[in-house]
Amino acid sequence: MCQLLESTVIQPQGDSPVAVLCVCDLSPAQCDINCCCDPDCSSVDFSVFSACSVPVVTGDSQFCSQKAVIYSLNFTANPPQRVFELVDQINPSIFCIHITNYKPALSFINPEVPDENNFDTLMKTSDGFTLNAESYVSFTTKLDIPTAAKYEYGVPLQTSDSFLRFPSSLTSSLCTDNNPAAFLVNQAVKCTRKINLEQCEEIEALSMAFYSSPEILRVPDSRKKVPITVQSIVIQSLNKTLTRREDTDVLQPTLVNAGHFSLCVNVVLEVKYSLTYTDAGEVTKADLSFVLGTVSSVVVPLQQKFEIHFLQENTQPVPLSGNPGYVVGLPLAAGFQPHKGGALPCQLVAQKVKSLLWGQGFPDYVAPFGNSQAQDMLDWVPIHFITQSFNRKDSCQLPGALVIEVKWTKYGSLLNPQAKIVNVTANLISSSFPEANSGNERTILISTAVTFVDVSAPAEAGFRAPPAINARLPFNFFFPFV
Repeated sequence: MCQLLESTVIQPQGDSPVAVLCVCDLSPAQCDINCCCDPDCSSVDFSVFSACSVPVVTGDSQFCSQKAVIYSLNFTANPPQRVFELVDQINPSIFCIHITNYKPALSFINPEVPDENNFDTLMKTSDGFTLNAESYVSFTTKLDIPTAAKYEYGVPLQTSDSFLRFPSSLTSSLCTDNNPAAFLVNQAVKCTRKINLEQCEEIEALSMAFYSSPEILRVPDSRKKVPITVQSIVIQSLNKTLTRREDTDVLQPTLVNAGHFSLCVNVVLEVKYSLTYTDAGEVTKADLSFVLGTVSSVVVPLQQKFEIHFLQENTQPVPLSGNPGYVVGLPLAAGFQPHKGGALPCQLVAQKVKSLLWGQGFPDYVAPFGNSQAQDMLDWVPIHFITQSFNRKDSCQLPGALVIEVKWTKYGSLLNPQAKIVNVTANLISSSFPEANSGNERTILISTAVTFVDVSAPAEAGFRAPPAINARLPFNFFFPFV
């Protein structure tokens, strides 16, 4: 055994593929909390760890003997240490694999992406693609009250009177206000709140002050407090339009009578916390953003959305979408090349509709893996753009739908396959609309859709040639029949 990182990491001698594998390392040049295999983590980071999120990394369990890496934390040391052990695991099964002579059978093959040259050939051999739904199990964080003068992963954030409340749905879809916000645990939840519209001015959970007035303790049981600063307020109207206010003054819910209906304005619909912390487990800054709206008797009960994110001080994290394969639920990593202009078809309205469908800065490429680097441009998957239109005489071609198809495959070992993007197609579908007379209004329905298609090919089966039988029978073997 040898020690690295100033006696904070214990690593074995030798080189092994499983020793360098770290699936929880999703933040380049930054320590991922509770990721014990992250090489960017130091002894200061280990002091806020609660446990190793990936304690054991193994190879193929079908082999009789395999290498395994065991991670653990030594909290008795000062500073805490990360222990790294490389061991040999023995498979007790009598049907285990001792050695394999055909290694491609243990990995997924890279499927061939259809193009204009091989499309006909693949159509003859393809049986079609199927969708596969996979489930992933998440772990529950512990919310024990800390005893040290620093926050650790998963402990509640303390305030001057109690703890920072983060409403969430527990046993039902109804909001529970007594749920504590946990340190370094990013969350985004939606819950429903039953309210009496006539009493909306008296309900604390509908007011901005309920979320902005608490002061977070810099460290547990400390006298230093961090105020929560309101950074932005967005007003959502009844028709879902959004308008950002220039000021950040705290607004109170107000009941307004509009004829035969009652409305409650300045009701909290969305709350977003952004907390900045140091590597020593201290909270240094707390920002808050609101989306306020108008509630009528039609939308009661009310649905609210709450988010909280943690950002390490003096860092600009660029989170990955997997390491290396994509993780379900994380965004596709994409980039674009600025265009040098060009004529746009149809009238100005077609240009406006197209800009709505494409959005701002639609990418030209998609990263094949969740941790692909921007400088490896040749490895990125180009997005294929297709335009479909139906021409009619004296009509205007207006885009009506954008359909994006993402083809992905399982890549690598059968035991631990990684999600890899192999092809992306963006299909812009236009329809013909008769020319409208001046002053007339028309409603046009536009839509977007994204589909993910699993094009994984099974492992290639390999068989040795059957043995040649060279046997001779005695000359009187069939006596007395012959």
